[in-house]
Amino acid sequence: MTDVIAPRGRRAELAAFLRSRRERITPGDAGLPPGPRRRTPGLRREEVAQLAGVGVTWYTWLEQGRPINASVHVLDAIARTLRLDPAEKEHLYRLGDVPHILAPDAGGHLDPEIQIILDGLDPLPASVYNRRFDLLAWNRAYESVFTRLVQSPPEQRNALWHIFTTPPCCNAMINSEPEIRLMVATMRAAFGQHVGEPAWTGFVQRLVEASPTFARIWATHDVAEPGSSTKVYKHWAVGELRLRSSSLSIDGTPETRLIVNTPSDPESADRLAILRSRPIELAVCPLH
Repeated sequence: MTDVIAPRGRRAELAAFLRSRRERITPGDAGLPPGPRRRTPGLRREEVAQLAGVGVTWYTWLEQGRPINASVHVLDAIARTLRLDPAEKEHLYRLGDVPHILAPDAGGHLDPEIQIILDGLDPLPASVYNRRFDLLAWNRAYESVFTRLVQSPPEQRNALWHIFTTPPCCNAMINSEPEIRLMVATMRAAFGQHVGEPAWTGFVQRLVEASPTFARIWATHDVAEPGSSTKVYKHWAVGELRLRSSSLSIDGTPETRLIVNTPSDPESADRLAILRSRPIELAVCPLH
């Protein structure tokens, strides 16, 4: 089974993350001579320990997932040695049980005014997601574009589940590898706060079993933070839509974000208006 999380816990997740980051750095990247032929890619454990200024045995135990304590100072040194970016560094701290960087747990409750804001943004498609990509709220314009997702049962009303398990005709997103890798990396960064929680580990396990593509990407241990980007969608009824996705945090509701989609060109604006004007029942793919 690929990267099963639930029974292994936070320490095993930390061990796998450290190995994946160590293996991507060559001796040359770290300023070391190449040396004799290596059996595994990347740096050796003893090289990471030497460069970070920590004991070889201690670092080996950390990478084996043993229950040892790591200070912020030591994790800083490891992060510098492994050349972690800000998202990866925060992920390392979360997995290392550094208390002060842990964010509050996400909740599913939204204040009533959030729906008023969403409706006021119409005709721009707008929605609210948590960091697991569960869809929590949306407006009429969003439903006209992502009808299959909105009308899914609550337990499947998740953007990642939708992308990796629905037929292409019902899936508006053009599944480019960079885009879906970024989404998985964003969810993986959030997962670091929830290792061992049944709702998170169960979701990951189900998606690993349902999608070999997700399992492959999840196993890379890449992490990223949410941000704005231009996404390309292809709706069966109107064709291609290019929408600029802006991600905004919601004060008072941890780990939730308001996502507003703005057309990037006149053609996308016209096609979006056509979709918005159609009855919702006509927005569903006729094949399903």
